[in-house]
Amino acid sequence: MADRSPDETPTHRPSEQLWPYVDVPQQPTPEEVAALDPDLQADLFGEPQRPFSITLVFPPFEGPGYEQAVALARASAEYRETGAGPSFRHRARFTSSDARRLHQLFEIVGRFDACEVLIDDKPMPYARELWLPLVWVLLYTGA
Repeated sequence: MADRSPDETPTHRPSEQLWPYVDVPQQPTPEEVAALDPDLQADLFGEPQRPFSITLVFPPFEGPGYEQAVALARASAEYRETGAGPSFRHRARFTSSDARRLHQLFEIVGRFDACEVLIDDKPMPYARELWLPLVWVLLYTGA
């Protein structure tokens, strides 16, 4: 490109229609908010008023039961897939009305150390050893 002297006027003018930036809305859409990590969502918008929930987070696995586990996870109150490659996880949130499906899913994925149990979206001490058995007792005693 030849150097132009400061006295020369430009031979063309850029069109304002070709502005390289997209107009982004000021507020996120409900789909964008739902896709956020629950901790980030709580930090940005405050704690949502949700019913008590237990969430199972598990990676893909080889063997029998995987397809059934994914189907049960997708039938939960809230299902999400997170990560990619080796960090890919299925995340299924269950409310008290879905305790039977939670139990069915945990029977399949609970044998894996990589399966996480979250209480109201937070890791809690003894979630596997205390919280889930309490739910099973309530579930099978009819309380």
